[in-house]
Amino acid sequence: MFLHKELDALLGRVEKPGRYVGGELNMAVKDPASVDVRLGFAFPDSYEIGMSYMGLQILYALFNAREDVYCERLFAPLPDMEREMRAAGVPLFTLETRSAASDLDLIGFTLQYELSYSNILNMLDLAGIPLRAAERGEDAPFIYAGGPCASNPEPLAEIMDFFLIGAGESVSLELCDALKEWKARKAPKKAFLEEIASIPGVYVPSLYRPLYGENGVFRGFEKLSDAAPDRVLKRFAKDLNEAPYPEKPLVPFIEVVHDRSVVEIMRGCTRGCRFCQAGILYRPVRERSKEEVLRLARAQLAASGHEEIALLSLSTSDHTEIVEIISELMGLCRKRHVSLSLPSLRLDSPSFRILEEMQTAKKSGLTFAPEAGTQRLRDVINKNISEENIRYAMEQVLSLGWSSVKLYFMDGLPTETEEDLDGIAAIAAEIMRMSRQYGADRRGGRFSISVSVSNFVPKPHTPFQWFPQNTPEDFDAKHRHLQEKFRGMKGVSYHYHGSETSMLEAVFAKGDRRLGEVLIRAHELGCVFDGWSEHFSYERWMQAFGDCGVDPAFYSQRPLDPDDPLPWDIIDCGVSKAFLKREWEKAMRGETTPDCRHGCQGCGVNRYLPCEKEGCLCATS
Repeated sequence: MFLHKELDALLGRVEKPGRYVGGELNMAVKDPASVDVRLGFAFPDSYEIGMSYMGLQILYALFNAREDVYCERLFAPLPDMEREMRAAGVPLFTLETRSAASDLDLIGFTLQYELSYSNILNMLDLAGIPLRAAERGEDAPFIYAGGPCASNPEPLAEIMDFFLIGAGESVSLELCDALKEWKARKAPKKAFLEEIASIPGVYVPSLYRPLYGENGVFRGFEKLSDAAPDRVLKRFAKDLNEAPYPEKPLVPFIEVVHDRSVVEIMRGCTRGCRFCQAGILYRPVRERSKEEVLRLARAQLAASGHEEIALLSLSTSDHTEIVEIISELMGLCRKRHVSLSLPSLRLDSPSFRILEEMQTAKKSGLTFAPEAGTQRLRDVINKNISEENIRYAMEQVLSLGWSSVKLYFMDGLPTETEEDLDGIAAIAAEIMRMSRQYGADRRGGRFSISVSVSNFVPKPHTPFQWFPQNTPEDFDAKHRHLQEKFRGMKGVSYHYHGSETSMLEAVFAKGDRRLGEVLIRAHELGCVFDGWSEHFSYERWMQAFGDCGVDPAFYSQRPLDPDDPLPWDIIDCGVSKAFLKREWEKAMRGETTPDCRHGCQGCGVNRYLPCEKEGCLCATS
């Protein structure tokens, strides 16, 4: 079903019709009738957010490089567009061909954030596709998901036909080959699911039955098919220089959140922050060479016309060639009149030569993440930076003439005390004192600090996965305490995240399969765009939990026994549970673990990508 006339009638009545028209520069154009596999890449949020996600660009280019596959895009329509679509009977559609989503063979959702789950159900409903996998007929598309939140797939296990675990570019084409062969045989859908369960990185939840104790605590899985593996090992790209990466990115017509070219320079992080799920999921560290980074940067700028380019990684300044990369990129940027953007920098980084290389750039602001206000708590979370590191970093920032800094912290971390909260304000106050010492105000413009405090959410596959989250009331009290500390502090702005959304994030991060019914009930009650404060309704969510007889605190605020099975143990992220337990115990003792680059710590991930370092513990972890 193609929806050209139907959509033309709607677009004049909604805000930003550019969200829904497609036709952007570098968009793939194919005849749907000429391909063997039609796939929808579904981003469960707005166009502006989805088009800023680099994973979309990578997989879009990867799929569409094949003549037999057509990958089209699906985004969550904003409420004004949804109302018009429902009133006119227009289903969820693709941007490339304005096809009904139900006409596709596969629809793959990316799970970047737990609060996007309600949008997934709303998009399926708009597409006319049954929400529960068990209720879909043989003609319905396969619905699957991947991304970091798929590391605990269980809350969506009743919704998805299957999950892709790990790097999508490493498994997606195998999936297309399997679907193409299955379609040629005209076999039942169940046969396809059992076949792809043998592909490393594919989790088919219908092949497992969760088991619970009398107290409702998860006790493990019962396998329902010989095709089901005991655990599903994540997939990862072994060589980033050989991994596919877009040279001609899609260029949106309207302004999006990150409207720029992006080059991923490194994947993984060796720092070992105990709260950081990405630091575990994206191990081991792999670097893209300086030559390849520069080649991709030139190609993207030539093909896009962007006026800004950004470097992407978890810890950019840890790249072994970062100073050389910045130096050569700045030359390219000056030649093309393009600006260079960097993500958050490490406060202990020895590479402040990076900032010197950027002296000619606009000195608008830099971002750092101390995470905790005291050295004691930074040791607990293994954020290996000291007070001296912070002071040195700010001296460099001020002496080089930067006008502002953004500082990121968390509250609710394990073992946190009021003194740790006070330390957040103390760091900001000390930096403002230093700015006056360095004469920042006399250089034309007042120095400013933006302090952002997010609520800690314990995540699966981290050393803090066993920790109970603070209650929303606890978080609110801590926010009020910090507001008082920052009151009257000139030049400093303080921002914090909502406590109720953080609680919901923890519930679905650490939840099990029983949450599927809660999600469906929340959708029925109108929950949508929960990551947006203007749309989030805590009352509707509490009604959904109550209607389903589920206590959210059972998931977010119940301490877990490190020896008990967990719903996400079905996923092997490469890092051993024994390592996570050791790190949890060290955290409780306030002991730190060195950076992996200074010696293997035996996390276990290199069992799957053996290193060549003498004395490495990876083979025996």
